[in-house]
Amino acid sequence: MEIDFESITEYQRYKLMASLIVPRPIALVTTLGADGTVNAAPFSMFNMLGEEPPILMISINRVTDGALKDTAVNIARAGEFVVHLCDEAMADKMHRCGERLPPDVSELAHVGLTPAASTSVAPPRIAEAPVAFECTLWETLETASRQIFIGKVLRLHARDELIDTAAWRVRLQHYFPVGRFGASDYVTTRERFTLG
Repeated sequence: MEIDFESITEYQRYKLMASLIVPRPIALVTTLGADGTVNAAPFSMFNMLGEEPPILMISINRVTDGALKDTAVNIARAGEFVVHLCDEAMADKMHRCGERLPPDVSELAHVGLTPAASTSVAPPRIAEAPVAFECTLWETLETASRQIFIGKVLRLHARDELIDTAAWRVRLQHYFPVGRFGASDYVTTRERFTLG
């Protein structure tokens, strides 16, 4: 089978790419609204881009009427955000943070997640998350369908048992993130194997 991407719709391209390029890590991103409301939303078009400078990328699509999502509005305005990686214990609450709520309603309060003070940025981190990266906006790219925010990582928060700072290794036996598999399907990372 061969599919010419120029001959299919934007929606068809999205469905194919989002279901084939899997599993994808999920960024649960917190930002602050202009009125101080804590916004939280999950994005699976997300990844690390490099370590010097330490940068990561979040790609946020426009909603059906072309408007920007609250997260995009907040990042563009304030230039700060926190990216959380989610594990099995918080997967359901992470997914529910994707529900469309008014900008003045906090998804954290709505789903029962706990805000905790960040160190270097104004948006809070999520206490239940195993990992949180405090970020400032490094660069913005824009396409017709989305905004792509490149963030510079200022600070990492992790559960105490996750990182061995003597060897600078993640203790994977304590880390069980979930990934996006397409549509509302997710995968765990429990089945692991080593090569080499």
